[in-house]
Amino acid sequence: MDAMQAFILALVQGFTEFLPISSSAHLILPSQILGWPDQGLAFDVAVHLGTLLAVVVYYRRDLWAMTTGAGRGLVERRMNPDLKLGLLVVLATLPAVLGGFLAKDLIEHQLRSAWVIATTTVVFGVLLWLADRAGKRTRGMDSMGVRSALLIGLAQAVALIPGTSRSGITMTAALALGFRREQAAHFSFLLSVPVILGAGLLKIVDLVESSTPVHWGYMALGVVVSAATAYVTIVFFLKLLERLGMFPFMVYRLILGGALFLWLI
Repeated sequence: MDAMQAFILALVQGFTEFLPISSSAHLILPSQILGWPDQGLAFDVAVHLGTLLAVVVYYRRDLWAMTTGAGRGLVERRMNPDLKLGLLVVLATLPAVLGGFLAKDLIEHQLRSAWVIATTTVVFGVLLWLADRAGKRTRGMDSMGVRSALLIGLAQAVALIPGTSRSGITMTAALALGFRREQAAHFSFLLSVPVILGAGLLKIVDLVESSTPVHWGYMALGVVVSAATAYVTIVFFLKLLERLGMFPFMVYRLILGGALFLWLI
């Protein structure tokens, strides 16, 4: 991997992590189609750290409120809205953690193929649009409960399959449950914090155990570019979400999936 490839991959990661179009698919495809070398563990850690920084900075007030809400709940020994939201985020994260632990080998060795990505890109793109079209879009974050969080969390576990899109399927589930678009995206992005953090920590462990040399310059480039791109993407996606809806993302996914099938055939 050279500097230009590192820059492009970091740009792609930052741009696609929070859009409902699957970042994993876009990072796998360059090696599958263009013959680029695998970016390696160190670079994976870097771009995950970059996108994590972006979402933490953007939602710093929400994350701080959940942290202080947990402290108040422990002191006062009673539930409060911020503590409740934090607990729901934890609950919705558990299915993905369990699924990743149980299906790690299957995902890494059997499902990281262009055929799988093409199929999931199309199927889950259509489901996203159907949920957006059919959903009532009346519920706010205050109506999020255990059942809703658990169902969204189960959907997030499916996103372990490459091409599904973690943000896409969690928003699909939230929209199908009747949440407004902005609220669906809000909860989806909050869920990304523990998921990206957990994935990054696992990759760091693998990196420490690996003997592969680390190119610190490429890592720094990956962090900076992915963080800046992801932050800008979050800002503009949330501003345009109500106006655009999910139709453009379905169209993009259909075009991408269709192009992949044509290339594979």
